[in-house]
Amino acid sequence: MRKCKIRGSINKIESSGFVDGPGIRTVVFLNGCKLRCKYCQNPETWQMREYNYTPSTLAKMILKNKNYFVRNNGGVTFSGGEPLLQSEFIIEVCKILKKEHIHVAIDTAGVGNGNYEEILKYVDLVLLDVKHTDVYKYRDLTGHEMADVRNFIKELNKSNIDVWIRQVVVPGITDTEKYIDSLVSYLKRIKNIKRVDFLPYHKLGDYKYVELGIDNPYKNKVAMDRVRCEKLYNKFIIKYNKILE
Repeated sequence: MRKCKIRGSINKIESSGFVDGPGIRTVVFLNGCKLRCKYCQNPETWQMREYNYTPSTLAKMILKNKNYFVRNNGGVTFSGGEPLLQSEFIIEVCKILKKEHIHVAIDTAGVGNGNYEEILKYVDLVLLDVKHTDVYKYRDLTGHEMADVRNFIKELNKSNIDVWIRQVVVPGITDTEKYIDSLVSYLKRIKNIKRVDFLPYHKLGDYKYVELGIDNPYKNKVAMDRVRCEKLYNKFIIKYNKILE
């Protein structure tokens, strides 16, 4: 039998995720990301590292928890880093998982290497991380151009896959009513949105920059106040629901 030459670079695997999709989930964090978001909490996943898993090895590990997360309406979520940078590997894993009727989600910023149509055939849910709605502020925040995510959204809209939006709310960046208005307008271009989450910026990942010897551009920025974040979310929902009426 011919051995599969495709291998994946995996940073870590969590067997009991509760916030990365519906139910209880196995969350696979892949290495590699083109973005350098100033508020990133996982800088250890930026670089592509050892290719340490074959598709069958990872699938077997995920399926060990099948009875557990299926009973709890869960599944597997591919996160990162940016999982779209290892789409060929994920596709091969999903070919195995789909035979076992496993629910598959990807947590992505939509910045991979293109050719998204194939991987989306195996995905049940996309958790789409919105970085910023403005072209110039997106570039300043991520160090990357916005064109890539636009291409991904174009393919996502063709797929008819359910979408959950994730917006990190950062003080002085995405925490104004003006930004909320722009987000409402931005989301009009994305189909099948089933949920929108506001995630308050926190400082829990700051220690990683120190350990890795990487400059932390937000080391002096304060965490987002959760009460204020909730108030902004409530205002967003009112405005967003109006465009859905």
